[in-house]
Amino acid sequence: MDTGAAAQTGTGSTGHAARLEKALGVVLGTAQIPLRLRAWDGSEAGPPDAPVLEFKSRRALRRILWSPGQLGLSRAYVAGEIDTPGDIFAAFTALSSAGKFAEPGPFRPLSASELWLLLRTAVRLGAIGPNPAPPPEEARIAKKGRMHSRRRDSAAISHHYDVGNDFYALVLGPSVVYSCAVWPDDGPGATEPPADGLEGAQEAKLDLVCRKLGLKPGMRVLDVGCGWGSFALHAAAKYGVSVVGVTLSREQAGLARKRAAEAGLTDRVDIRVQDYRDVRDGPFDAISSIGMSEHVGRAQTPAYAAALFGLLRPGGRLLNHAISWNAGPTSPDPDSFIPRYVFPDGEMISLGEMVAALESARFEVLDVEALRRHYALTLRAWVNRLEQNWDEAVKLAGAGRARVWRLYMASSAIGFDNGLTGVNQVLVRRPGGEEPPLRRTAWM
Repeated sequence: MDTGAAAQTGTGSTGHAARLEKALGVVLGTAQIPLRLRAWDGSEAGPPDAPVLEFKSRRALRRILWSPGQLGLSRAYVAGEIDTPGDIFAAFTALSSAGKFAEPGPFRPLSASELWLLLRTAVRLGAIGPNPAPPPEEARIAKKGRMHSRRRDSAAISHHYDVGNDFYALVLGPSVVYSCAVWPDDGPGATEPPADGLEGAQEAKLDLVCRKLGLKPGMRVLDVGCGWGSFALHAAAKYGVSVVGVTLSREQAGLARKRAAEAGLTDRVDIRVQDYRDVRDGPFDAISSIGMSEHVGRAQTPAYAAALFGLLRPGGRLLNHAISWNAGPTSPDPDSFIPRYVFPDGEMISLGEMVAALESARFEVLDVEALRRHYALTLRAWVNRLEQNWDEAVKLAGAGRARVWRLYMASSAIGFDNGLTGVNQVLVRRPGGEEPPLRRTAWM
């Protein structure tokens, strides 16, 4: 037998890929892995036409041995010990369809017999050793106080958003809008964003929010979680309103203030580093909360809704734009990649829970619009920008952080594609004051 050929197919004793395939099958709980595995010795195993997942070192398997599930694989990917040399969406789609990854909720732990099989394979592959330290990009905020205290929420926001404004602008585009765009209707088969359409789609989303809120010149608006000020600037410039924007990120606030000054809008845009719970200068005519309430937490959502109700004048509208958990009674795994690396302490709740919290705060629901497919398209557009500017992204934020974002955005796009997660705009009003329009034509 040609030992070189055997190494490439994973069928010979010199190749590690066949054993690696068995080890990953144990972790995933399936004998059929829809991936082509490439080991650090160059050997390969698995379906020849499947997307490739490359293990660059034994250290990757050691991480999986110590954390057998999504967390171990994620740590190895962020550290550069696992890679997807081909189409990242194809590889992650295949992985997410395999075994335990296809099951929503927390990763089902290995049985004693499965752990023994994994350990025995790791011994044969020379992967036994101490638990590698997590990559430095992993969040460490557990000592920052109780969950969703002001101090700990500030630390969580800082971990995610204070990465560098230049890095975010590179990924998100000149509008620096960090929430799903609203794309034109290209039919039910559209799976890729139109070329160069991101900026127009983001402006369409900002304008949609303004119209849903019924903004008119002279109104006073609160933007909760204002990011880099994109909505505040759009609303002030296009609709003649005054906006108070609050964020817990100092880097976001700094750029938002700079953008307001450059646009000549400092008299109408007030950007603050402030917790929404500390806003005392209401009432406001309208409130926008775009991609912020995911940071609030399930237990705190009723208090969040009540606080915003108290900041609105009678008849005023609130637009809550938030990601939702669509996988039924299960909950996202708090020990998985996104809570550890992207949104520490973040919690996705269902649309029903959000609407219930808003109604319990005495809001009247006016409209609900699902934008799930829009976010899948937006994430793909962001991944495209990251890939096109990869070297610059690494220069700005480091290879580990860039890999965190590649993994986060690509896997999230797949989650929206398959319906595990959704995103919804819920428009509500505080009863009293001016009546809402009879039909939705005012904003649709």
